[in-house]
Amino acid sequence: MPAAIHAEGLVKTFGDVRALDGVDLDVPEGTVLGLLGPNGAGKTTAVRCLTTLLRPDSGRAVVAGIDVLKNPNDVRRSIGLSGQFAAVDEYLTGRENLRMVGQLYQLKSKAAKVRADELLERFGLADAADRTAKTYSGGMRRRLDLAAALVVSPPVMFMDEPTTGLDPRNRLALWEVIQELVAGGTTLLLTTQYLEEADHLAHDICVVDHGKVIARGTSDQLKARTGGERVEVVVHEREHMTTASGVLAALGKGEVSTEQHTRKLTVPVDGGAKLLAEVIRELDSRGIEIDDIGLRRPTLDDVFLSLTGHAAEAGESGGPDSPPRPGEGQRPRLPMEPVTPTATTDEETGR
Repeated sequence: MPAAIHAEGLVKTFGDVRALDGVDLDVPEGTVLGLLGPNGAGKTTAVRCLTTLLRPDSGRAVVAGIDVLKNPNDVRRSIGLSGQFAAVDEYLTGRENLRMVGQLYQLKSKAAKVRADELLERFGLADAADRTAKTYSGGMRRRLDLAAALVVSPPVMFMDEPTTGLDPRNRLALWEVIQELVAGGTTLLLTTQYLEEADHLAHDICVVDHGKVIARGTSDQLKARTGGERVEVVVHEREHMTTASGVLAALGKGEVSTEQHTRKLTVPVDGGAKLLAEVIRELDSRGIEIDDIGLRRPTLDDVFLSLTGHAAEAGESGGPDSPPRPGEGQRPRLPMEPVTPTATTDEETGR
């Protein structure tokens, strides 16, 4: 299957900070690549290079069969982008925002109107369609921005933390939209801090840290890489956590992680249900009452802990209502628009 997105050795530096350090990516047509990594890993910088918003210092990138460096205008005609911050005109209504984007993409007025109405309904904004965007909540602005990125149904989509700020119902609705797009042949590169989102949507997952790709594979392959199952125990009394941790350390195969506020302890194990029964007997013999106990497979959070030494952190660039930093919240310039230099972000400078 040909790659709709291909990158070789992408390097981008900002002063002494190497935001991208030889990143290689391949995303086959009609698939979803989940790009994961801790804050400052280089995810947004990679997206901005692939969508022509930044020029890499070295390396090569091809999107939709078009060289990003040689033919950036042609790339912009073939992609959609939803950045970390909603890029909408707050003084236009939701309907006017979508019609404007359609007309900028040279849709005829009637076609732009029909498409705007379709997207407003699809993203649950029909009732607010004729209100100015400045009266929208952060989540509504986010949905409007996502709708704008889909006005022309591009063959390749880039979504940079698209569900940040959405409530669970709207997040699930967006997942359905993404699945419909991919089923129709759209290729998607998705960055996210919601690990269950990547687990649910991505065919392949790429983990980046310090500007380098440190792991790649399917969700199951990455989970298998962390090894084994996990025993999770919730003790009834917080003062028993130290003793319970000693029990799990003796029976488990790795470091015991604890969550004081939930009284939960987790440890990698071998032995499955047989070992689970042994843990229960040992805790009971020490008079430790438990509220819950279970055996589970590794999660993508475990993958983060294993690969990067810490869990994923929500909100790479602050909350959904944070004001955009220079150069963020931008969608690719349309074919008739000039590209102007963009300021660097905190992720890129390391500040």
